[in-house]
Parts: sequence; structure tokens; C-alpha cells
Amino acid sequence: MAKILIVDDERAIRSTLKEILEYENHQVDEAVDGAEGWEKIQKGGYDILLSDIKMPRMDGTELLEKTLSAGLDCQVIMISGHGTIETAVECIKKGAYDFIAKPLDLNRLMITLRNALDKSTLIEETKTLRKKVSKNAEMIGDSPAIRKVKDMIERVAPTDARVLVTGENGTGKELVARYIHEKSNRSTAALIEVNCAAIPSELIESELFGHEKGAFTSAIKQRKGQFELAHGGTLFLDEIGDMSLSAQAKVLRALQENKITRVGGEKEISVDVRIIAATNKNLKDEIAKGNFREDLYHRLSVIIIEVPSLNDRIEDVPLLANHFLQTICNDYGIPVKAIKADAVKELMDIQWTGNIREFRNVVERLIILGEKEISKEDVISFARHTKQT
Repeated sequence: MAKILIVDDERAIRSTLKEILEYENHQVDEAVDGAEGWEKIQKGGYDILLSDIKMPRMDGTELLEKTLSAGLDCQVIMISGHGTIETAVECIKKGAYDFIAKPLDLNRLMITLRNALDKSTLIEETKTLRKKVSKNAEMIGDSPAIRKVKDMIERVAPTDARVLVTGENGTGKELVARYIHEKSNRSTAALIEVNCAAIPSELIESELFGHEKGAFTSAIKQRKGQFELAHGGTLFLDEIGDMSLSAQAKVLRALQENKITRVGGEKEISVDVRIIAATNKNLKDEIAKGNFREDLYHRLSVIIIEVPSLNDRIEDVPLLANHFLQTICNDYGIPVKAIKADAVKELMDIQWTGNIREFRNVVERLIILGEKEISKEDVISFARHTKQT
């Protein structure tokens, strides 16, 4: 069931639409003109606005602009007996979901309503998922080491500078990349992630730059690469130290010229992409061994952010423990478990070779196997014992 507002100065139109929509189990309100409609929109939280264009006091075009500029989650469908192609195009350009001419085709109207509601549902689900992802991907900690990383992110994010994120496995390098993107001017565009270590060397160029149909045996159709898909946004190259030298050469060219060429193609394609790279390797050592291009390193490392290991920020363990207790228990749909002070102290005495990733797994194990209040004995049994075996 949707909440719908009908704004039209013709009573017959309003009455007919209301009767039809209420029969479909929607909640329907009416307004005689744009001014009354705007008053109700500000209070009502409507899913759909059906608005005539020519009305006294405030016309439908102004009502459309006010609704959209206010950032309200409401799909606007314009209806008019004075409609032309130009009018319809203008309404769509301004942000209306659709334009339907009078006399109304009720079948078309119901299909448009259903599609508009589907769009509203998708938008709401996307917002909910983003909030959930953002909540689960918080950068928890208040140690000097992690505060330094947060400060660097705040300084770097609003720029387009390339960033190289370094650190051990499991420290949260991907999380740093996400934070930079979310706080950047590109946050409304895509963040495309590529794990260079997970893609075979013979396929990495196709993955990054795309390919033309017939470029190789399995290239049965044209495919865009991740550089193109990230146009206007951010491309996160994780584990870049594992990228092949031939792919490194092409990435270097793309960074120098802001252009790429698909595998098997000749046409140059302009791309506007911010690059964030990450590695757990010492790239200077890799350069000395001949495994990594020095010129690419200098292109990538305009800003270097080193993510500390958990052992280097052990004072963050109490905050991290409480954070993971809450989020994991919430995910399981169970009451949040408490943890005793001596259990936290025991966690702080452990050497975390797997960093945050390992720590989260241990907290999840303690939730599943431990008592209602997690004790020092639980940590010894289910964390220390596991690490020793």
C-alpha cells in the first residue's frame, strides 16, 4: 500500500482517481492546487505525487521543483490536459518520474504507479543497505595510531590525489579506501574494487581495460573494463603488488594520459578516475627485485597512508570488542553479550597476527561458545587455545 497525494483543480479528476486508487488499497489524499499540495507534502511523507500542471496559486511545475529541491523521497507523476511533447520532456528533465496526458489512460496510469513504487522501494532498500554497510564498516579506535590515519583521510579525501594504502593483511586497508571515497567529491559515483591478487595475470588486462569482441578465444562480446565502469568515481586496486609487469605498464599509461584502450581494440577511451591502491608488500623491495615498476610506484604514492597493525594499537581492543559484540549479536538477532574486564585484558595480551580480521573472528567465536557474560576463561579456552594449536 502506498501513500498518494492527488493535486488537481478539477474535483471530478480528483474524485475519480481517489476512488480507483483506494480500490487498489492505497491511502489517498487530495489538494485543490499546488499551494495546498505543498503544505500537505511537507507534513505527509507521500510515496507518490500525482500533479496537474496548470493550476491556480501554484502550478504543477513549481510544485515539482519544490518537492525535488527539498530532497523528499517522493516520485512525481505529472498529468495534464494541455500536454505537448515539449511539456513532457521539460517535466522529465526537471525530475518528474513520468508525464501522462489527459484524458487519462487508466491502464497506463496503474502501470506507471507500480513502476514508480518499485523505484521508491529500490531507493529505500539502497539507503538501508548503505546505512548497514556504513555502520558495519566503521573505523573504530581512538589510539594515536588510528587517529593519525583518520586525520590523513580527512585531509586527503576532498582532493583527487592518488593514495597508496599500506599495511599488513587484515588491518583494514579496504576500509580506508572506502572512507576516502565516501568523504570525497566523487562519493555519489561508483567505487569499483579490483583484487589484483585474485585475478590470473592473463586476465588482469581484460578486467581493468575491457576487451573487444573476438580479442581472444572466450571474448564472445565486447566488455567494458573496471576503468570505464569507475569513470567519474574511484578505482580501488587492492594488492597491487601482485599485478603483472605488462598490466603495470598499461596502468601507468592510463594514469599518465587518462586514456585506456580495450584489449583487441584501437580506439582510445578517455577516463576520469581517482586511483586508490593498496598492498601488504614493501613496494620498494619489489622494485629492487624487478617485480614492480618504479615509475608506477611514484605515480601511485602521491599520498601514502600506513594502516597500523592491531598490535600497534592494542589500546583500541576494548572499543573494538564492544563494537563487534554489538554488531555480531545484532546480526544474529540475539541480546548483546557483555564482556568482563579481565576478559578484555586477556584479549589485549594476545599477539594478533591476523589483525582486525582475526580479532573479529575471535569475538564471533566467543559469542557463539562463551557464556552470557564473556569471561577470561572463555578467552583462554576459545581464543588463546585456538592460536596455540
